[in-house]
Amino acid sequence: MNSMGLMGINGFMIEVEADISGGLPGFDVVGLPGPAVKESRDRVRAAIKNCGFTYPVSRMTVNLAPADVKKEGSVYDLPLLLAILKASGQLEAPLDTCAFIGELSLTGEVRPVHGVLPMVMAARDKGIKSVFVPIANAAEGAVVDGIKVYPIRSIVELIEHLTGHRPLQAAVFDPKPHESAEHILDFSDIMGQAAARRAMEIAASGSHNILLIGPPGSGKSMLAKRLPSILPDMTKEEALEVTKIHSIAGTLPGGIGLLTRRPFRSPHHNISAAGLAGGGTVPKPGEVSLAHHGVLFLDELPEFNRDAMECLRQPLEDATVTISRVSASLTYPCSFMLVAAMNPCPCGFYGHPTKPCTCSQIAATNYLARISGPLLDRVDLHIEVPPVEFGQLTSKTPGENSEAIRERVNRAREVQLERFAAIGEGITCNAHIPTRLIKKLCPLTPGAEAVLKNAFDRMGLSARAYDRLLKVSRTIADLAGSDQIDTPHVAEAVQYRSLDRKYWQTR
Repeated sequence: MNSMGLMGINGFMIEVEADISGGLPGFDVVGLPGPAVKESRDRVRAAIKNCGFTYPVSRMTVNLAPADVKKEGSVYDLPLLLAILKASGQLEAPLDTCAFIGELSLTGEVRPVHGVLPMVMAARDKGIKSVFVPIANAAEGAVVDGIKVYPIRSIVELIEHLTGHRPLQAAVFDPKPHESAEHILDFSDIMGQAAARRAMEIAASGSHNILLIGPPGSGKSMLAKRLPSILPDMTKEEALEVTKIHSIAGTLPGGIGLLTRRPFRSPHHNISAAGLAGGGTVPKPGEVSLAHHGVLFLDELPEFNRDAMECLRQPLEDATVTISRVSASLTYPCSFMLVAAMNPCPCGFYGHPTKPCTCSQIAATNYLARISGPLLDRVDLHIEVPPVEFGQLTSKTPGENSEAIRERVNRAREVQLERFAAIGEGITCNAHIPTRLIKKLCPLTPGAEAVLKNAFDRMGLSARAYDRLLKVSRTIADLAGSDQIDTPHVAEAVQYRSLDRKYWQTR
């Protein structure tokens, strides 16, 4: 009897063996079962009786192979029941090319489980022809090509299919997006803030990290929350990766087989480091992985726990996060775009044109010191969001809508995908250009190189900041339709690295 398990974001084959022998009645599950697997004995016993089958009054041993890998979750309920029915002679059907996934209720109904998509993908790769999954998980299972996915509601329905009395229909993938677009906010709601809007467009085009600094009520959160409306479309490969992670975490909306919109995660500032990076006894994806190929928005950045902020440094650099526990060491992808917002000081009014700052020098310095230099160095664009003037708020002319901005972003991303396809590195955006390819992919005109050298010497940039400045310049050039990075492109990118000098070096 075949079933599937999960190790990180990948599935693996589990063989369920059942033996019924003489002796005192008992039901043992071996093969490193976790607590949920051990509890499945009671669910299986009740389901067998309530579905009209005979529960063997014998010594039963069920083995989950390979026996040296920890088995977690309720996903093995269904194969355990079928293995017992087959061993006791109550089920006669060829099941060698089938796999079974699902949790059981006491009445024999099949309940949904997490991680069906990666398990079905692994089953296909192992040569399995048919996978039987809970009906609530059928949509995500049907995404996988080359394998039949059968949705089941109950044990009785499954047995009738296996015995040929009432065959089931395999689930069919519906390519139409089912995610509602009604909740997507639009950039036309934002009045003024032309510089910040331009920076958000650049960030979206190249998937660059961005920090918004400004007083309360200036529109930082509004800008960040409208960013998903201008993000480029996901490729099929990106959509599969995102859906796999959300399937494992149990955050995949019901009835949706494939996520087509880039994720937008906005955790509260009291989140722990484990909540951001992932963790648990059996390591699960954290917010950085749930934001894979999307946006991680950290509002009021200095209010986050220092450990939580610092745990972002390695994921931002490597686009992966490794979680080590006694039971396992797992690596999850986390290629996300960091968007952070903060006030310039505790009261929020440092540099405000009309409201005086009431913070002491020490309080303001300590507030900014909560954000470390290494973390700040990994943010590509630093943008000041000034207060909105009365004339802008009362203007009858709406701002540019998200659809127009998104068209430009998509064009810039198409240029990048075409460029990266030629080198075959699997890169999808400028922010992820590896260091060894920067000189090749970011050619500078002599004037642009002179501006960059002057900025490097004057601002004391690090090697990392130099690379990130070049990547932002590449994105600005792509938006302008230029193959080479020219002086205006570098000059604009340099101004997006100046605010850390204003706030972190002058106070």
